[in-house]
Amino acid sequence: MIVLDGSHGEGGGQILRTALALALVTGKAFRMERIRARRAKPGLQRQHLTAVLAAAEVGSATLEGAALGSQELVFRPREILPGNYRFSVGTAGSATLVLQTVLPALWSAAGPSELELQGGTHNPLAPPFDFLQRVFLPVLERMGPKVEARLNRHGFYPAGGGRVTVTVEPRPLRPIALLERGPVLARRVRVLLSRLPGSIGQREADAVCRGLDWPSECAHIEWVDSAGPGNAVLVEIACQHATEVFSAFGQRGVPAETVAEEVVRQARRWLDADVPVGEHLADQLLLPLALAGGGQFRTLPPSSHFETNRHTIGQFLDHVVIEVQPQGAESCLVTVEVR
Repeated sequence: MIVLDGSHGEGGGQILRTALALALVTGKAFRMERIRARRAKPGLQRQHLTAVLAAAEVGSATLEGAALGSQELVFRPREILPGNYRFSVGTAGSATLVLQTVLPALWSAAGPSELELQGGTHNPLAPPFDFLQRVFLPVLERMGPKVEARLNRHGFYPAGGGRVTVTVEPRPLRPIALLERGPVLARRVRVLLSRLPGSIGQREADAVCRGLDWPSECAHIEWVDSAGPGNAVLVEIACQHATEVFSAFGQRGVPAETVAEEVVRQARRWLDADVPVGEHLADQLLLPLALAGGGQFRTLPPSSHFETNRHTIGQFLDHVVIEVQPQGAESCLVTVEVR
């Protein structure tokens, strides 16, 4: 049995989600100790427990320690079962991160699956639904599996209540190389508002367009349905070979212009680095590339989530090597290969 230290690396939920995903696809059991031990609220919180229970259902797994606040978990997977699933976080915890946990198992299952996920879709602690739909899933489809996601209702922090439907059609994974992004083909600013004054969205839209030196026609304010008030600013840049979505979220007491500055910073950093893969996509590409047996991409310097994924993959797939070669101060080449 593989034994993992849950406080390793970024020390949050990422190591747990990656371990669950890898356990399902490899059939290897694991014990995780010190889960989120260095966090203000250590142990399994609602979002993490939902991911554990979802993985157990998809993989017919047996569990020990699957309870709120638990800092130790034993997970023994058996058979991956395709089918129709419904998972609810019950809070504003990210529904898309629960999907991230079970998706590798479902894209390698014996048949198609459909999932309904309830929880947060737009909150500051995870990439928003729009990133999943517009950035990650198109790259995944280029690798083989066909996954379609539909947003039925937005879920902002703290009310949650979002709903997402996902269909998964398994196909064999194949390696991919993402080395150039090509010229910019389209650019768009979307300001999402729920139960908040329109003036907030207009100030954010104006500030983003000023910060990126884009015409005001690039910006759109969208009123959305959700269980509570919420605000997100999304910048989408579509290039010939890559698309990226950057996000920032309104918070009580934070000026609209400050929210806009954050998303502008992210977009400018990616544009200036001239890489096709952004920080969050780099984190999420490691696992499918490792399972595909290889691939390459150029990205920004690795984040703590990237390094956590890299370490955890090595615990389950010791034949896979992930190398990071710096290519200047703000870019690097990531190579995944089997040795």
